[in-house]
Formats: sequence, structure tokens, C-alpha cells
Amino acid sequence: MDKTEFLDQIKGKLIVSCQALEDEPLHGSDVMAKMAIAAETGGAVAIRANGKEDIAAIQKVTNLPIIGLVKRVYDDSEVYITPTKKEIDELLTVNVDVVAIDMTNRPRPNNESLADLMKYMKENNQLVLADVSTLDEGLEAVRLGADFISTTLSGYTNYTNSNSNGPDITLVEQLVKATDVPVLAEGRIQTPQQAKEVINKGAFSVVVGSIITRPQYITKLFADELNN
Repeated sequence: MDKTEFLDQIKGKLIVSCQALEDEPLHGSDVMAKMAIAAETGGAVAIRANGKEDIAAIQKVTNLPIIGLVKRVYDDSEVYITPTKKEIDELLTVNVDVVAIDMTNRPRPNNESLADLMKYMKENNQLVLADVSTLDEGLEAVRLGADFISTTLSGYTNYTNSNSNGPDITLVEQLVKATDVPVLAEGRIQTPQQAKEVINKGAFSVVVGSIITRPQYITKLFADELNN
């Protein structure tokens, strides 16, 4: 899917993040494939997925475009969303529609250069979604050639404040005002009303994960409220 087709597909719509890490009950490519089917049935227009195995399984059961990433922890860096060229190469093997990559200003593993990684992806004709946590990071991502920006990491870097009550609407508004690159709102979107609100504030599309696809997280919200 080319950039224009992807934008037409997602404009004003819902992207669902179907991810489960190794320590989570729903971990497994077969489960994530079923989760993607459920998301599509419910009205999602694209899927965000982690790891080439999950992506390959999801591609077998849906034709929805996939924003792919690889989460991997390195000892020498806090960056874990598609942190190095190794993870990019893994995503290229499954022909993912869009690569999501941490584009914060934190040092990367192996001292790899974000500019070099961007150049490499563009040489491979790869669409790139920049996961950022601040306005300045978003602007730098645009300068480096990112096709889309997402507020994914707001509140998840040590220099941004987490707001557990909802998405970072201020960052969405700042990015929309400062650049013409499509801005995806992601992070702590807990209700359909919040999803609608970020669209009304200018987000091109909205990505929702935990509140749809992580039953242990949803259960804890209810249990904690009843225990208070």
C-alpha cells in the first residue's frame, strides 16, 4: 500500500494495536491474529503489531495495512521500539506497510544514528511512523523524513510527564499546528469519547491498544476501582 492509499484508509478512523509481550497471557502469534480479526470486525482500519512473527500471522488473516515494530531491550539504551537496523531488517522481511520507530532524542543502542536508520529505510522505500514524546522530537522527525508522527511515547520518557487520565492532547495540538505531516494520536486513550476528542483536535487518526486488546489491563482498572 502506498502513502496516499494508507492515508485515505486511516483518515479520521481507528487503528488498533494488537500486541502482547512474552510475559502477558495473550502472547502468541495465533492469538494476535485472532485479535486482529476481532479488531477488523469491530471497525478498525489498520493494525499496529509487534514482531515479524505476529505480523506474518496477521497478514494471513486480514488485508488491513499494518504498522509494524519490533520491541527489543538493549542494555545500553532506553530506546526499545525498533531500536536498531537489526529490527528494521526483520520488518523488511515481512513487507510491513509502515515501520514504527522510536524517534525520541535519547541515545540509541550501539550508538546507531537515527539519521542513518532513516536513510536506510528510505533507500528501501519504506514508509516510516515516528514515535515521539515532545514537539521538538516531532519536528526533528519531520526534518529527517518521517512520513507520519505519533504521540506514542509522551509520558514514557523520563523528561515527559505521564497523565494516566488520558491522552496528551496538548502535544497533538502542538504537532498539528507546527507541521503538515499527518499526526496520529496514541497513548492512554481510554474511551471512545477521548478518541473522538483527539480527532476533533486535529489528529489524522487514532491508535488504541490496551483498553481494547489487553484484558489483564482492563480487568485491573475495574478491580482497582472496586478495591478503593
